[in-house]
Amino acid sequence: VSKMAALLWLALGGALLLLLLWRRARPTGSEGGAAAVVVLGDLGRSPRMQYHALSLARRGFRVAFVGYAGTKPHDDILHNENIRIVHLAENKTWQVGPKIFQYIAKVIIQSVQLFYTMLKIEHPSHVLLQNPPGLPSIAVTWMVCLLRGSKLIIDWHNYGYTIMSLTHGDRHPLVRIAKWYEKLFGRLSDYNICVTSAMKEDLEVNWNIRAITLYDKPASFFKETPLSDRHRLFMKLGKDYVPFKARPVAEPIAAGDEKSAFTQREVRSGQVTHLRDRPALLVSSTSWTEDEDFSILLKALEEYERSIGDATKLPPLVCVITGKGPLKEYYSALIAATHFKHIQICTPWLEAEDYPLLLGSADLGVCLHKSSSGLDLPMKVVDMFGCCLPVCAVHFRCLHELVKHKVNGLVFRDSSELAGQLKVQRLFENRHQCW
Repeated sequence: VSKMAALLWLALGGALLLLLLWRRARPTGSEGGAAAVVVLGDLGRSPRMQYHALSLARRGFRVAFVGYAGTKPHDDILHNENIRIVHLAENKTWQVGPKIFQYIAKVIIQSVQLFYTMLKIEHPSHVLLQNPPGLPSIAVTWMVCLLRGSKLIIDWHNYGYTIMSLTHGDRHPLVRIAKWYEKLFGRLSDYNICVTSAMKEDLEVNWNIRAITLYDKPASFFKETPLSDRHRLFMKLGKDYVPFKARPVAEPIAAGDEKSAFTQREVRSGQVTHLRDRPALLVSSTSWTEDEDFSILLKALEEYERSIGDATKLPPLVCVITGKGPLKEYYSALIAATHFKHIQICTPWLEAEDYPLLLGSADLGVCLHKSSSGLDLPMKVVDMFGCCLPVCAVHFRCLHELVKHKVNGLVFRDSSELAGQLKVQRLFENRHQCW
């Protein structure tokens, strides 16, 4: 551990030396008119930071939105003249050798890349940084802010070391170093915001960091989707995903009319209607990581499947699980091994503009997010609420700050409870009714 800490300090010292050498050549700009929003990750998969960038831009700030390319951000980001996307270069040269050296090399390379990039952007009055990931971004942005006279604001979404512990365990040297680092450099920020009151309390009690709780709110484009837009979305998705295609045994269709698994459009009049015997549409989104156990949903669907034949009026289901991540292949294999007669499952990756349309078209949302720290909240539920979508969410420590059982949603603890909630017919009969 001591050797790794020494190497980390060496990397940070080298970055600081580079910073001092660049000081006299740093760009100038109007103080207070520019800001930087920084994510050491995929910008398109960072919705809260996208909203921060939009909020600052709408208040007249020239925003440098710094992070990695990958998923396309929302069009509101791409088309805002006050937002300039600054991509960090993807570098995979560190992916050789033993794991520990790969990790050290990754930290050093990312430190230099982020440091160099932050020096090139217009002089920001404030730097708003997402954590996690915070290693090495907290230390690097703090040094940049120290030199350039900028204010550092950390947006605490979670603790990075707790996410690492899901893979390595609490006592792994990397996890212990990450916790020490996060606690040390987190205290050096000028301001802090966080996602829950529980995290605010934890930061103050255990880390001596004072933060302001800033709850997530759904963006304006998360709303119930008009029927005509639902039909267009279903027809688009039906080109690639079988569950959205019209079923051969469904209601007869007139020549020239369009039909999906859920809707029908009469070409002459343009009128769109729901099919009488359409399946219910269940949606869940995920980053396919260790803090979401999708076996809970699969077991609940098995019980639901058995119940459809028990003289019930439960509708068949189309279950759409959106997202991408490291465990997708593992769960895709489990899904492929299922043999449902009344349930279809697909796992698409949606464009940024299609995701809110899908939520606004669904009948039920399911959230399986369990916080690694027990202190953050799933933003996907916020988006579902914005679409007036009924939500079933798995219980964890501070979920009550967002989902209140039988008030604005349902909370479950295991697959049996979730299955029981899926079989509550009013969830499907009173579709698109806010709690």
